[in-house]
Amino acid sequence: MDQVEVPALHNVELKVAAARFTVLAGPSGSGKSTILHLLGGVDRPDRGEVVVAGQSMAALSDDALSDFRARHLGFVFQSFNLLPVLSALENVEYPLRLQGAPAARCKARALEMLAAVGLADKAAHRPGQLSGGQRQRVAIARALVHEPALVLADEPTANLDSGTGAAILALLRQLQRERGVAVVFSSHDPLVIAAADERYRVSDGRVRALAAGEAPA
Repeated sequence: MDQVEVPALHNVELKVAAARFTVLAGPSGSGKSTILHLLGGVDRPDRGEVVVAGQSMAALSDDALSDFRARHLGFVFQSFNLLPVLSALENVEYPLRLQGAPAARCKARALEMLAAVGLADKAAHRPGQLSGGQRQRVAIARALVHEPALVLADEPTANLDSGTGAAILALLRQLQRERGVAVVFSSHDPLVIAAADERYRVSDGRVRALAAGEAPA
């Protein structure tokens, strides 16, 4: 059987501003996650170039790319992606441990971030002992603990009820502003879209900037 090439994205040009909250709006399968994977160095483009924090991702070896992600990028996922055998504290420490930071600094920073997301009293709890909203708060703390330049959030409120999702959005927005980090958030939630500084419509692998007040549909 002949193989058929199906492009995931078409001639995408996207600039993510530093210290801004950018939303990629569009339905499932539109290409939002693919863009996040390219920005995170999880996928490499067949053509074109991806530059993050001044670094061309194509110029990095696999090992250098892993190190770059560990130092400059944070990730928040729809399914939380916490390690179930680790406590909340240990999950938040993890990015710093990967960098070889001293144990005392790892613990101090992780406790600081857990306090920032309102979970200082849950440090010893494992993910299975936490609610969905609490697990996502732990994931946000983990994403920010190493002070990344860019946080990539792939529909992190999709598995939460509307009230919890709104609280998670408000928390991430607050921390983004306070810490001056750029966030790219994929979603089709009107609440998320309305909260953005920069908004892009993703449809059938194509990206278009949305004007102020313009609906993404």
